Amino acid sequence: MRPFLQAKATAFVKTELGTGPLRVLMVACEGAVSPPILAASPFGPFDLRPCSGLDAASERLAADRFDAVVVAARTVDARRLPVWPALSQAVAEPALLVLTTDEPGADLVMLLARRGVQDVLPISTDPVEALPRALRLAVERKVQDRLARKAYATDLLTGLPNQGQLIEHVNQLIALRQREPAPMAVLALRVEGLATTEARLGRESANVLRRKIGVRLRVGVRSSDVVASIGVDMFAVLLSKFQDPQDADRVAAKLAASLHPPFSVSGSDMAVAVAIGIAHYSYDGKDAATLLRRAVGLCASSQAQGRAGFASREERAPGALPSAANDDQGSDGTK
Repeated sequence: MRPFLQAKATAFVKTELGTGPLRVLMVACEGAVSPPILAASPFGPFDLRPCSGLDAASERLAADRFDAVVVAARTVDARRLPVWPALSQAVAEPALLVLTTDEPGADLVMLLARRGVQDVLPISTDPVEALPRALRLAVERKVQDRLARKAYATDLLTGLPNQGQLIEHVNQLIALRQREPAPMAVLALRVEGLATTEARLGRESANVLRRKIGVRLRVGVRSSDVVASIGVDMFAVLLSKFQDPQDADRVAAKLAASLHPPFSVSGSDMAVAVAIGIAHYSYDGKDAATLLRRAVGLCASSQAQGRAGFASREERAPGALPSAANDDQGSDGTK
């Protein structure tokens, strides 16, 4: 790496991690106990924040920022993490490690890795040296990943702006709104159905579905608004200007309705459900990161609407998907 690029990378890492201890949310699920990680480890230091259960973790993630999240869970429960509503939030900025009560098999490791999990280890991993080292390496990998993503502004799977670009758009608009006051809001959309599509039709078909979802969202807003892809199952919309605060609710309802008709993917009809969170400037936050975190937290704690016959917080077995009409809105050219 050239010297000036190395200097920028070093500055970025310092900005991201700061100079204090790494803030780690320690989540203990039912039937599992978080290991006693050595807070004063040479790989730290770590500021360990205990948390009981995934619901409580969702609330903590919505309210605060962490460098890492460590989830201790029974192996059978770890397999259900892909349908945890707050998973996208847990992997968006923090490095997520999963600790299982049994030795994790390759299938579980790959399943979680594809959802953004940095590492999967047994709870019995040495908490004095091996686990702190794995935790620090996961945080460093996450920082390097964010650094690499700053080099481009587009989510390659959907062609939409990525989270970094969305943050820039929001901050630029906030600067404008300070001179020209007007309502603005950030919407976060959590989509259920992508994991079912991947399990039933394969990963590429799930990517096709993501692109089609992006197309419908883009069609549903004005050209001055921004639609972004911010996670495996997460999208965000920046509403740049509207007259009444309730207009954001109306746009959210319109976007949710646009996703209710099933999508035609690889010859099959796939239905999705959506949960939406709305953060208003400046009531919910005065900077882009706070607004986005608030919106994501709200949608993670909301019930998804759509996909009749499906639970709102858990995807059923792939074979249980109801039949649906063909998608006639796939204007992205994919089938």
